[in-house]
Amino acid sequence: MIIPSIDIMSGRTVQLVGGREKALDAGDPVPLAQTFRLAGEIAVIDLDAAIGGGENSTLIRKVIETAPCRVGGGIRSVEKAIEWLDAGASKVILGTAARREVLERLPKERVIAALDAEHDAIVVEGWRKKTGERVVDRMKELRDLVGGFLVTFVEREGRLGGIDLTRVKELADAAGDTRLTVAGGVTTVEEVAVCDRLGVDAQVGMAIYTGKMNLADAIAAPLVQPSAQELTQSVGHPLRGGEGRGEGGLPPSASPLWPTVVCDERGVALGLAWSDRESLREAVRLRRGVYHSRRRGLWTKGETSGDTQELTRIDLDCDRDAIRFTVRQHGTGFCHTGTRTCWGPDGGFGALFRLVASRIESAPPGSYTKKLLEDPALLKAKILEEAGELGVAATMGEVAGEAADVIYFTLVAMANAGVTLEDVERVLDRRSLKVTRRPGDAKNTQ
Repeated sequence: MIIPSIDIMSGRTVQLVGGREKALDAGDPVPLAQTFRLAGEIAVIDLDAAIGGGENSTLIRKVIETAPCRVGGGIRSVEKAIEWLDAGASKVILGTAARREVLERLPKERVIAALDAEHDAIVVEGWRKKTGERVVDRMKELRDLVGGFLVTFVEREGRLGGIDLTRVKELADAAGDTRLTVAGGVTTVEEVAVCDRLGVDAQVGMAIYTGKMNLADAIAAPLVQPSAQELTQSVGHPLRGGEGRGEGGLPPSASPLWPTVVCDERGVALGLAWSDRESLREAVRLRRGVYHSRRRGLWTKGETSGDTQELTRIDLDCDRDAIRFTVRQHGTGFCHTGTRTCWGPDGGFGALFRLVASRIESAPPGSYTKKLLEDPALLKAKILEEAGELGVAATMGEVAGEAADVIYFTLVAMANAGVTLEDVERVLDRRSLKVTRRPGDAKNTQ
């Protein structure tokens, strides 16, 4: 897979050639992260901290709130690594500090050892200092202590000259079961595809910023194309369906087609569509739900119905023959029949929250939700009352019932404040990444 890279210097996104000469300034990293997050995890490197010339921690924290990030640059102690993990970094990248006495005190699965090398000789401190060590030798020393390696070919970095795929394979073999990411020179989507087949992620910066590599093409690079015959055999008949689903058979297209499962932010499947290279490019460009339809060709969901979609992430399945779009669905829903999903109405927290939120603008006469929204004191009293009843509930039925009451009143409070389920889940996800834990003692309410 591709790992888009954001290198930050003096508060700006930059790209350096060989780690020294600034080739371009791409501006504010936060808008870039909003687009790059479509690919999944991104790499954020504090170049100032790496070379000891300052730091960009406040800005990087904003990027972490925008996208899942692996953070590197100037992390030279256990305390600094934990600080970034507690801040919500999915992983930390350690170069100079990738030593046993440091790594043993960190969660292995969330640490990447940066083995930046110039002609196979490892360099540290922002690529300014040579260590005399070889990459493979360091891999052997560290692979039981880290969850991944990042090998940057410094002599190729920023030069758009391509990557040495033979060398990548050698390093993948040396890494064994430890996930390898390579950087420095990755220029084409074909290189991204080959790396993926080797079980290696490709960290890319310059090629994307200069337009030599299209982000959508890079995301799709590992995909394989199932034939029409394979797809027909898998379902037992030519594919049929509604809008955008290849009704009467597979939609004709000049590029490969991939089945695309469309899900909301909570992972609920809304329906099945088709994607080709053109629709993927447009989806990434607009950050919208854009698909390939037999009848419409390039089909942007909601252009006529108003049921638009904000695209938040693109994932490939394990076999690299299907796509998942995670979207924020607006309007009635995804299905052309007028329901939220192509399997009918959904239920659960999502449906209840949307119902509660709808009461803010339009509530039927006598709506209890509307009453709560208009009376903050009543809402507060009910939350405290139901929480207390949950605290003393004993049987399974009592706990389930009281929990349902607490959740309902909580959803009303959330809707009233403009907070969504996704907002709450994001907070919980970030908290789950913390390494430092609070005692969790009850507050003194006396």
